[in-house]
Amino acid sequence: MVRADPDSRDDQLTTVRVGLLGCGNVGGALVELVDKEADAISERSGVHLAITRIAVRDLTKDRASSGPPGRLTDDAMSVVEDPDIDLVVELIGGIEPAQSLIEQALRQGKSVISANKELLATHGAHLHDLAAKAGRDLLYEASVGGAIPLVRALSVSLAGERVSRVMGIVNGTTNYILSRMQSAHTTYEEALAEAIRLGFAESDPTADVEGHDAAAKTAIIASIAFNADVSVDDVYRQGITDIDIADIDFAQRRGYAIKLLALAERDGEGEDESIAVRVHPAMISNDHPLALVNGPFNAIFVEGEHAGELMLYGRGAGGQPSASAVLGDLLDAARALKRETTFLHPVRRRVRIRPIDELESTYCITLEVLDRPGVMAAVAEVFGRHGVSIRSMEQVGLTSEARMIFITHLALESDVQATLQGLKELDSVVRVGGLVRVIGDEDGE
Repeated sequence: MVRADPDSRDDQLTTVRVGLLGCGNVGGALVELVDKEADAISERSGVHLAITRIAVRDLTKDRASSGPPGRLTDDAMSVVEDPDIDLVVELIGGIEPAQSLIEQALRQGKSVISANKELLATHGAHLHDLAAKAGRDLLYEASVGGAIPLVRALSVSLAGERVSRVMGIVNGTTNYILSRMQSAHTTYEEALAEAIRLGFAESDPTADVEGHDAAAKTAIIASIAFNADVSVDDVYRQGITDIDIADIDFAQRRGYAIKLLALAERDGEGEDESIAVRVHPAMISNDHPLALVNGPFNAIFVEGEHAGELMLYGRGAGGQPSASAVLGDLLDAARALKRETTFLHPVRRRVRIRPIDELESTYCITLEVLDRPGVMAAVAEVFGRHGVSIRSMEQVGLTSEARMIFITHLALESDVQATLQGLKELDSVVRVGGLVRVIGDEDGE
Protein backbone atom coordinates (compact mmCIF):
# COMPACT_ATOMS: atom_id res chain seq x y z
CA MET A 1 0.00 0.00 0.00
CA VAL A 2 1.33 3.43 -0.92
CA ARG A 3 1.53 5.94 1.88
CA ALA A 4 1.17 9.69 2.18
CA ASP A 5 4.56 11.34 2.58
CA PRO A 6 4.48 13.06 5.99
CA ASP A 7 7.32 15.40 5.03
CA SER A 8 5.62 16.71 1.90
CA ARG A 9 3.60 19.88 1.72
CA ASP A 10 1.69 18.28 -1.15
CA ASP A 11 -0.88 15.93 0.34
CA GLN A 12 -1.13 14.21 -3.05
CA LEU A 13 2.50 13.05 -2.85
CA THR A 14 2.78 9.41 -1.82
CA THR A 15 5.74 7.29 -0.85
CA VAL A 16 6.35 3.99 -2.58
CA ARG A 17 8.81 1.71 -0.82
CA VAL A 18 10.97 -0.37 -3.11
CA GLY A 19 12.81 -3.61 -2.44
CA LEU A 20 15.85 -4.08 -4.68
CA LEU A 21 17.21 -7.54 -5.44
CA GLY A 22 20.80 -7.21 -6.65
CA CYS A 23 23.03 -4.18 -6.39
CA GLY A 24 25.64 -4.68 -9.07
CA ASN A 25 26.34 -2.46 -12.05
CA VAL A 26 22.69 -1.68 -12.82
CA GLY A 27 21.40 -1.84 -9.24
CA GLY A 28 24.05 0.54 -7.95
CA ALA A 29 23.32 2.97 -10.78
CA LEU A 30 19.59 2.77 -10.00
CA VAL A 31 20.11 3.62 -6.31
CA GLU A 32 22.32 6.55 -7.28
CA LEU A 33 19.79 7.76 -9.85
CA VAL A 34 16.82 7.56 -7.46
CA ASP A 35 18.75 9.38 -4.73
CA LYS A 36 20.07 12.05 -7.07
CA GLU A 37 16.78 12.75 -8.86
CA ALA A 38 14.45 12.29 -5.89
CA ASP A 39 13.01 15.82 -5.97
CA ALA A 40 12.60 15.90 -9.75
CA ILE A 41 10.94 12.46 -9.71
CA SER A 42 8.48 13.61 -7.05
CA GLU A 43 7.63 16.80 -8.92
CA ARG A 44 7.00 15.01 -12.22
CA SER A 45 5.19 11.95 -10.93
CA GLY A 46 3.58 12.81 -7.62
CA VAL A 47 5.37 9.79 -6.15
CA HIS A 48 8.28 9.66 -3.75
CA LEU A 49 10.39 6.55 -4.41
CA ALA A 50 12.26 5.13 -1.43
CA ILE A 51 14.58 2.15 -1.90
CA THR A 52 14.31 0.89 1.66
CA ARG A 53 15.80 -2.60 1.41
CA ILE A 54 18.50 -4.05 -0.84
CA ALA A 55 19.41 -7.74 -1.13
CA VAL A 56 23.05 -8.45 -2.04
CA ARG A 57 25.18 -11.56 -2.28
CA ASP A 58 28.10 -10.25 -0.21
CA LEU A 59 27.48 -7.99 2.79
CA THR A 60 31.20 -7.36 3.33
CA LYS A 61 31.69 -5.64 -0.01
CA ASP A 62 32.13 -1.86 0.10
CA ARG A 63 29.25 -0.11 -1.67
CA ALA A 64 28.61 3.55 -2.28
CA SER A 65 24.90 2.75 -2.29
CA SER A 66 24.70 0.89 1.04
CA GLY A 67 22.66 3.67 2.66
CA PRO A 68 21.46 3.64 6.26
CA PRO A 69 22.08 0.69 8.63
CA GLY A 70 19.78 -2.24 7.97
CA ARG A 71 19.20 -1.35 4.34
CA LEU A 72 21.36 -4.21 3.08
CA THR A 73 20.62 -7.88 3.59
CA ASP A 74 21.79 -11.17 2.10
CA ASP A 75 18.30 -12.67 2.50
CA ALA A 76 16.52 -11.81 -0.76
CA MET A 77 13.31 -13.62 0.18
CA SER A 78 12.96 -11.50 3.30
CA VAL A 79 12.88 -8.41 1.07
CA VAL A 80 10.19 -9.94 -1.14
CA GLU A 81 8.07 -10.94 1.85
CA ASP A 82 8.55 -7.69 3.79
CA PRO A 83 5.03 -6.24 4.29
CA ASP A 84 6.46 -2.71 4.15
CA ILE A 85 7.75 -3.21 0.59
CA ASP A 86 5.36 -2.04 -2.15
CA LEU A 87 7.34 -2.88 -5.32
CA VAL A 88 10.15 -5.30 -6.09
CA VAL A 89 12.98 -4.69 -8.58
CA GLU A 90 14.80 -7.85 -9.65
CA LEU A 91 18.33 -7.31 -11.00
CA ILE A 92 19.93 -10.62 -10.02
CA GLY A 93 19.82 -12.20 -13.46
CA GLY A 94 19.69 -15.88 -14.39
CA ILE A 95 16.82 -18.30 -13.82
CA GLU A 96 17.10 -19.15 -10.14
CA PRO A 97 16.67 -17.79 -7.54
CA ALA A 98 15.25 -14.92 -9.63
CA GLN A 99 12.19 -16.86 -10.81
CA SER A 100 11.19 -18.02 -7.34
CA LEU A 101 11.64 -14.51 -5.95
CA ILE A 102 9.52 -12.92 -8.68
CA GLU A 103 6.81 -15.56 -8.29
CA GLN A 104 6.66 -14.99 -4.54
CA ALA A 105 6.58 -11.21 -4.97
CA LEU A 106 3.60 -11.49 -7.30
CA ARG A 107 1.83 -13.89 -4.95
CA GLN A 108 2.42 -11.36 -2.19
CA GLY A 109 0.57 -8.79 -4.30
CA LYS A 110 3.62 -6.78 -5.32
CA SER A 111 4.36 -5.59 -8.83
CA VAL A 112 7.77 -6.52 -10.22
CA ILE A 113 10.25 -4.70 -12.43
CA SER A 114 12.98 -6.86 -13.96
CA ALA A 115 15.89 -6.58 -16.38
CA ASN A 116 16.29 -10.36 -16.57
CA LYS A 117 16.23 -11.20 -20.29
CA GLU A 118 17.23 -14.84 -19.76
CA LEU A 119 14.33 -15.50 -17.40
CA LEU A 120 11.77 -13.54 -19.40
CA ALA A 121 12.81 -15.20 -22.66
CA THR A 122 12.41 -18.62 -21.05
CA HIS A 123 9.45 -18.27 -18.69
CA GLY A 124 7.91 -14.92 -19.69
CA ALA A 125 4.46 -16.33 -20.52
CA HIS A 126 4.22 -18.10 -17.16
CA LEU A 127 5.25 -14.99 -15.23
CA HIS A 128 2.78 -12.84 -17.16
CA ASP A 129 -0.02 -15.29 -16.32
CA LEU A 130 0.96 -15.16 -12.66
CA ALA A 131 1.01 -11.35 -12.69
CA ALA A 132 -2.41 -11.24 -14.33
CA LYS A 133 -3.89 -13.58 -11.71
CA ALA A 134 -2.35 -11.47 -8.95
CA GLY A 135 -3.63 -8.26 -10.51
CA ARG A 136 -0.11 -6.80 -10.52
CA ASP A 137 2.37 -5.47 -13.05
CA LEU A 138 5.38 -7.22 -14.56
CA LEU A 139 7.52 -4.66 -16.39
CA TYR A 140 10.90 -5.22 -18.06
CA GLU A 141 11.97 -2.37 -20.32
CA ALA A 142 15.64 -2.81 -19.40
CA SER A 143 15.68 -6.44 -20.56
CA VAL A 144 15.99 -5.36 -24.21
CA GLY A 145 18.02 -2.47 -25.54
CA GLY A 146 19.07 -0.74 -22.31
CA ALA A 147 17.69 2.79 -22.31
CA ILE A 148 15.99 2.37 -25.71
CA PRO A 149 12.21 2.36 -24.97
CA LEU A 150 11.47 -0.58 -27.27
CA VAL A 151 9.27 -2.62 -24.95
CA ARG A 152 7.09 0.39 -24.19
CA ALA A 153 6.94 1.35 -27.87
CA LEU A 154 5.77 -2.11 -28.91
CA SER A 155 3.40 -2.80 -26.02
CA VAL A 156 1.89 0.67 -25.62
CA SER A 157 2.54 3.08 -28.50
CA LEU A 158 2.16 0.41 -31.21
CA ALA A 159 -0.40 -1.74 -29.42
CA GLY A 160 -2.91 -1.19 -32.24
CA GLU A 161 -0.39 -1.63 -35.05
CA ARG A 162 0.01 -4.85 -37.01
CA VAL A 163 3.77 -5.24 -36.84
CA SER A 164 5.21 -7.34 -39.65
CA ARG A 165 8.90 -7.30 -38.83
CA VAL A 166 11.33 -6.17 -36.15
CA MET A 167 14.98 -6.16 -37.18
CA GLY A 168 17.96 -4.70 -35.42
CA ILE A 169 21.24 -4.72 -33.57
CA VAL A 170 20.54 -5.69 -29.97
CA ASN A 171 23.99 -6.62 -28.65
CA GLY A 172 26.57 -3.89 -28.14
CA THR A 173 29.52 -6.24 -27.62
CA THR A 174 29.27 -7.94 -31.01
CA ASN A 175 28.51 -4.65 -32.73
CA TYR A 176 31.65 -3.14 -31.23
CA ILE A 177 33.75 -6.10 -32.38
CA LEU A 178 32.42 -6.10 -35.94
CA SER A 179 32.69 -2.31 -36.16
CA ARG A 180 36.35 -2.40 -35.09
CA MET A 181 37.13 -5.19 -37.53
CA GLN A 182 35.74 -2.99 -40.29
CA SER A 183 37.07 0.44 -39.28
CA ALA A 184 40.49 -0.55 -37.91
CA HIS A 185 41.01 -3.69 -40.03
CA THR A 186 41.74 -5.74 -36.90
CA THR A 187 41.21 -9.47 -36.50
CA TYR A 188 38.31 -10.88 -34.53
CA GLU A 189 40.67 -11.85 -31.70
CA GLU A 190 42.17 -8.35 -31.54
CA ALA A 191 38.78 -6.63 -31.58
CA LEU A 192 37.47 -8.95 -28.86
CA ALA A 193 40.50 -8.30 -26.63
CA GLU A 194 39.97 -4.57 -27.07
CA ALA A 195 36.28 -4.87 -26.21
CA ILE A 196 37.14 -6.73 -22.99
CA ARG A 197 39.80 -4.16 -22.07
CA LEU A 198 37.36 -1.27 -22.56
CA GLY A 199 34.55 -2.93 -20.63
CA PHE A 200 32.32 -3.55 -23.65
CA ALA A 201 32.65 -7.33 -23.22
CA GLU A 202 32.78 -9.68 -20.25
CA SER A 203 35.93 -11.66 -19.51
CA ASP A 204 33.89 -14.64 -20.69
CA PRO A 205 32.13 -13.22 -23.77
CA THR A 206 30.41 -16.45 -24.81
CA ALA A 207 26.85 -15.24 -24.21
CA ASP A 208 27.46 -12.27 -26.50
CA VAL A 209 29.65 -13.60 -29.30
CA GLU A 210 27.72 -16.87 -29.64
CA GLY A 211 24.43 -14.97 -29.89
CA HIS A 212 22.75 -16.18 -26.67
CA ASP A 213 22.15 -12.64 -25.38
CA ALA A 214 20.67 -11.47 -28.68
CA ALA A 215 18.51 -14.60 -28.97
CA ALA A 216 16.92 -13.99 -25.55
CA LYS A 217 16.15 -10.40 -26.51
CA THR A 218 14.71 -11.51 -29.84
CA ALA A 219 12.32 -13.90 -28.09
CA ILE A 220 11.08 -11.06 -25.86
CA ILE A 221 10.71 -8.70 -28.83
CA ALA A 222 8.74 -11.26 -30.86
CA SER A 223 6.47 -12.07 -27.93
CA ILE A 224 5.46 -8.43 -27.55
CA ALA A 225 5.41 -7.44 -31.23
CA PHE A 226 3.23 -10.37 -32.29
CA ASN A 227 1.41 -11.05 -29.01
CA ALA A 228 2.71 -14.59 -29.20
CA ASP A 229 4.24 -17.12 -26.85
CA VAL A 230 7.85 -17.17 -28.08
CA SER A 231 10.71 -18.57 -26.01
CA VAL A 232 14.45 -18.44 -26.52
CA ASP A 233 14.36 -22.08 -27.65
CA ASP A 234 12.34 -20.96 -30.69
CA VAL A 235 15.10 -18.62 -31.88
CA TYR A 236 17.61 -19.80 -34.48
CA ARG A 237 21.04 -18.67 -33.30
CA GLN A 238 24.41 -18.18 -34.99
CA GLY A 239 27.18 -16.08 -33.45
CA ILE A 240 30.07 -14.13 -34.93
CA THR A 241 33.04 -16.34 -34.02
CA ASP A 242 33.41 -17.63 -37.60
CA ILE A 243 33.56 -14.13 -39.12
CA ASP A 244 37.08 -13.19 -40.14
CA ILE A 245 38.69 -10.14 -41.70
CA ALA A 246 38.35 -11.60 -45.21
CA ASP A 247 34.54 -11.63 -44.79
CA ILE A 248 34.61 -8.02 -43.58
CA ASP A 249 36.81 -6.93 -46.51
CA PHE A 250 34.64 -8.70 -49.07
CA ALA A 251 31.49 -7.11 -47.67
CA GLN A 252 33.09 -3.67 -47.82
CA ARG A 253 34.15 -4.16 -51.44
CA ARG A 254 30.58 -5.05 -52.33
CA GLY A 255 29.06 -2.09 -50.45
CA TYR A 256 27.92 -3.95 -47.32
CA ALA A 257 28.59 -4.02 -43.59
CA ILE A 258 28.40 -7.20 -41.53
CA LYS A 259 26.23 -6.98 -38.42
CA LEU A 260 24.83 -9.49 -35.96
CA LEU A 261 21.13 -9.01 -36.63
CA ALA A 262 18.09 -10.01 -34.64
CA LEU A 263 15.04 -10.63 -36.82
CA ALA A 264 11.46 -11.39 -35.85
CA GLU A 265 9.04 -11.66 -38.77
CA ARG A 266 5.36 -12.44 -39.14
CA ASP A 267 3.87 -14.11 -42.21
CA GLY A 268 0.27 -14.95 -43.08
CA GLU A 269 -2.94 -14.47 -41.12
CA GLY A 270 -5.37 -16.55 -39.08
CA GLU A 271 -4.64 -20.27 -39.16
CA ASP A 272 -1.88 -19.68 -41.72
CA GLU A 273 0.02 -17.21 -39.52
CA SER A 274 3.59 -18.08 -38.61
CA ILE A 275 6.59 -16.39 -37.01
CA ALA A 276 10.27 -16.64 -37.84
CA VAL A 277 12.77 -15.63 -35.15
CA ARG A 278 16.50 -15.70 -35.72
CA VAL A 279 19.86 -14.18 -34.79
CA HIS A 280 22.78 -14.40 -37.16
CA PRO A 281 25.50 -12.38 -38.91
CA ALA A 282 24.25 -10.63 -42.02
CA MET A 283 25.56 -8.43 -44.80
CA ILE A 284 23.43 -5.31 -44.91
CA SER A 285 23.73 -2.61 -47.57
CA ASN A 286 25.60 0.55 -46.63
CA ASP A 287 22.49 2.42 -47.74
CA HIS A 288 20.55 0.98 -44.80
CA PRO A 289 20.64 2.98 -41.52
CA LEU A 290 21.59 -0.14 -39.54
CA ALA A 291 24.86 -0.33 -41.46
CA LEU A 292 25.84 3.01 -39.89
CA VAL A 293 25.25 1.86 -36.29
CA ASN A 294 28.74 1.33 -34.89
CA GLY A 295 30.48 0.73 -31.58
CA PRO A 296 28.48 -0.47 -28.55
CA PHE A 297 25.23 1.07 -29.79
CA ASN A 298 21.95 -0.68 -30.54
CA ALA A 299 19.28 0.17 -33.10
CA ILE A 300 15.96 -1.50 -33.85
CA PHE A 301 13.79 -1.15 -36.96
CA VAL A 302 10.07 -1.79 -36.57
CA GLU A 303 7.95 -2.27 -39.68
CA GLY A 304 4.19 -1.87 -39.30
CA GLU A 305 1.28 -2.14 -41.71
CA HIS A 306 0.12 1.42 -41.07
CA ALA A 307 3.02 3.11 -39.27
CA GLY A 308 5.59 2.09 -41.87
CA GLU A 309 9.23 1.96 -40.77
CA LEU A 310 10.33 3.24 -37.36
CA MET A 311 13.83 3.20 -35.89
CA LEU A 312 14.96 3.44 -32.28
CA TYR A 313 18.63 4.02 -31.51
CA GLY A 314 20.78 4.38 -28.40
CA ARG A 315 23.05 2.71 -25.89
CA GLY A 316 21.86 -0.82 -25.44
CA ALA A 317 23.70 -1.72 -22.26
CA GLY A 318 25.60 -0.35 -19.30
CA GLY A 319 24.69 0.51 -15.74
CA GLN A 320 23.30 3.99 -16.24
CA PRO A 321 21.28 3.42 -19.46
CA SER A 322 19.75 0.23 -18.02
CA ALA A 323 19.05 1.95 -14.69
CA SER A 324 17.22 4.70 -16.58
CA ALA A 325 14.97 2.09 -18.18
CA VAL A 326 14.35 0.40 -14.82
CA LEU A 327 13.45 3.77 -13.29
CA GLY A 328 10.90 4.40 -16.05
CA ASP A 329 9.21 1.07 -15.28
CA LEU A 330 9.43 1.75 -11.57
CA LEU A 331 7.59 5.04 -11.95
CA ASP A 332 4.94 3.46 -14.17
CA ALA A 333 4.33 0.74 -11.59
CA ALA A 334 4.33 3.26 -8.73
CA ARG A 335 1.79 5.50 -10.44
CA ALA A 336 -0.39 2.49 -11.23
CA LEU A 337 -0.19 1.44 -7.59
CA LYS A 338 -1.20 4.94 -6.52
CA ARG A 339 -4.22 4.81 -8.85
CA GLU A 340 -4.95 1.21 -7.80
CA THR A 341 -4.74 0.08 -11.42
CA THR A 342 -2.46 -2.21 -13.38
CA PHE A 343 -1.31 -2.60 -16.95
CA LEU A 344 -3.17 -5.07 -19.13
CA HIS A 345 -1.71 -8.55 -19.52
CA PRO A 346 -2.74 -9.75 -22.99
CA VAL A 347 -3.14 -13.49 -23.38
CA ARG A 348 -0.30 -14.56 -25.63
CA ARG A 349 -1.18 -16.96 -28.43
CA ARG A 350 0.60 -20.04 -29.57
CA VAL A 351 1.67 -19.37 -33.15
CA ARG A 352 3.59 -21.70 -35.43
CA ILE A 353 7.32 -20.95 -35.40
CA ARG A 354 8.83 -21.36 -38.85
CA PRO A 355 12.10 -23.31 -38.62
CA ILE A 356 15.14 -21.76 -40.26
CA ASP A 357 15.18 -24.55 -42.88
CA GLU A 358 11.98 -23.13 -44.42
CA LEU A 359 13.33 -19.61 -44.89
CA GLU A 360 14.84 -18.21 -48.06
CA SER A 361 17.67 -15.72 -48.40
CA THR A 362 20.68 -14.73 -50.45
CA TYR A 363 23.90 -16.13 -48.95
CA CYS A 364 27.59 -15.33 -48.87
CA ILE A 365 29.70 -18.50 -48.56
CA THR A 366 33.47 -18.50 -48.10
CA LEU A 367 35.69 -21.47 -48.91
CA GLU A 368 39.42 -22.05 -48.55
CA VAL A 369 40.47 -24.61 -51.16
CA LEU A 370 43.59 -26.20 -52.60
CA ASP A 371 44.71 -24.20 -55.62
CA ARG A 372 44.70 -26.92 -58.26
CA PRO A 373 42.82 -27.76 -61.49
CA GLY A 374 39.27 -29.05 -61.24
CA VAL A 375 38.44 -27.49 -57.88
CA MET A 376 35.96 -24.97 -59.27
CA ALA A 377 34.14 -27.67 -61.23
CA ALA A 378 33.85 -29.88 -58.13
CA VAL A 379 32.60 -27.01 -56.00
CA ALA A 380 30.07 -25.92 -58.64
CA GLU A 381 28.79 -29.49 -58.91
CA VAL A 382 27.95 -29.50 -55.17
CA PHE A 383 26.06 -26.22 -55.49
CA GLY A 384 24.13 -27.53 -58.50
CA ARG A 385 23.35 -30.88 -56.93
CA HIS A 386 21.50 -29.14 -54.09
CA GLY A 387 19.75 -26.57 -56.24
CA VAL A 388 21.69 -23.52 -55.05
CA SER A 389 22.42 -21.09 -57.89
CA ILE A 390 25.67 -19.09 -57.83
CA ARG A 391 25.19 -15.41 -58.61
CA SER A 392 28.82 -14.30 -58.36
CA MET A 393 32.21 -15.64 -57.31
CA GLU A 394 35.47 -13.99 -56.29
CA GLN A 395 38.75 -15.90 -55.98
CA VAL A 396 41.90 -14.79 -54.18
CA GLY A 397 45.17 -16.75 -54.36
CA LEU A 398 46.81 -17.84 -51.09
CA THR A 399 50.12 -19.50 -52.20
CA SER A 400 49.20 -23.21 -52.41
CA GLU A 401 45.60 -22.45 -51.46
CA ALA A 402 42.89 -20.09 -52.63
CA ARG A 403 39.90 -18.38 -51.10
CA MET A 404 36.60 -18.53 -52.96
CA ILE A 405 33.73 -16.26 -51.97
CA PHE A 406 30.31 -16.98 -53.45
CA ILE A 407 27.11 -14.96 -53.48
CA THR A 408 24.07 -17.09 -54.22
CA HIS A 409 20.74 -16.26 -55.76
CA LEU A 410 17.71 -16.60 -53.50
CA ALA A 411 17.90 -20.07 -51.95
CA LEU A 412 16.20 -22.21 -49.35
CA GLU A 413 18.09 -22.56 -46.06
CA SER A 414 17.85 -26.35 -46.05
CA ASP A 415 19.39 -26.49 -49.54
CA VAL A 416 22.23 -24.19 -48.49
CA GLN A 417 22.97 -26.27 -45.39
CA ALA A 418 23.06 -29.42 -47.52
CA THR A 419 25.45 -27.62 -49.89
CA LEU A 420 27.77 -26.70 -47.01
CA GLN A 421 27.83 -30.29 -45.83
CA GLY A 422 28.66 -31.47 -49.35
CA LEU A 423 31.46 -28.91 -49.66
CA LYS A 424 33.01 -30.07 -46.38
CA GLU A 425 33.24 -33.58 -47.80
CA LEU A 426 35.37 -32.49 -50.80
CA ASP A 427 39.07 -33.34 -50.50
CA SER A 428 39.96 -30.05 -52.19
CA VAL A 429 38.12 -27.91 -49.58
CA VAL A 430 40.41 -27.00 -46.68
CA ARG A 431 37.86 -24.97 -44.73
CA VAL A 432 34.28 -23.78 -45.03
CA GLY A 433 34.14 -20.29 -43.50
CA GLY A 434 31.28 -18.44 -41.86
CA LEU A 435 27.87 -18.41 -43.53
CA VAL A 436 26.59 -14.85 -43.87
CA ARG A 437 23.09 -14.08 -45.07
CA VAL A 438 22.48 -11.00 -47.21
CA ILE A 439 19.66 -8.75 -45.97
CA GLY A 440 17.94 -6.18 -48.18
CA ASP A 441 19.48 -7.52 -51.37
CA GLU A 442 17.42 -7.06 -54.54
CA ASP A 443 17.66 -10.82 -55.11
CA GLY A 444 17.00 -11.63 -51.45
CA GLU A 445 14.91 -10.24 -48.66
